[in-house]
Amino acid sequence: MPAIYEHRLIVLDDAIDGQGHVNNLEYVRWMQEAAIAHSDAQGWTAERYRQLGAGWVVRSHKIEYLQAAFAGDEIVVRTWVSDFRKIRSLRKYKIIRATDETLLAVAETDWAFISLERRVPRRIPPEVSKAFIVVQEEEEP
Repeated sequence: MPAIYEHRLIVLDDAIDGQGHVNNLEYVRWMQEAAIAHSDAQGWTAERYRQLGAGWVVRSHKIEYLQAAFAGDEIVVRTWVSDFRKIRSLRKYKIIRATDETLLAVAETDWAFISLERRVPRRIPPEVSKAFIVVQEEEEP
């Protein structure tokens, strides 16, 4: 059960924008992919959430872009759960170029837990929150 999950990918040509570097929207996609992969690794797959009748939706994203990424770069998205509240959870990310460990972006997503049927907030069940290790700020990578 990794507290800090590493999601690896290679930047494809179609991720590049008119300025010759990775389009900003790709970072959001990578963040979502990493969050889903981390949840899967913890045993909370899309199917399991459907069986529970609940799931996560994004309330907000915050991204600070520090360096550019380019086609062919190997990227590591490090992600972890920073906290759980009654119906929300904050997930953080560090996006790094693997070859030289350059920090490309730091980000966070505020997720809300909702009922899939009614589309309204729902309390996060203990079996969900207990599946993830909350990483305190002093323990962040």
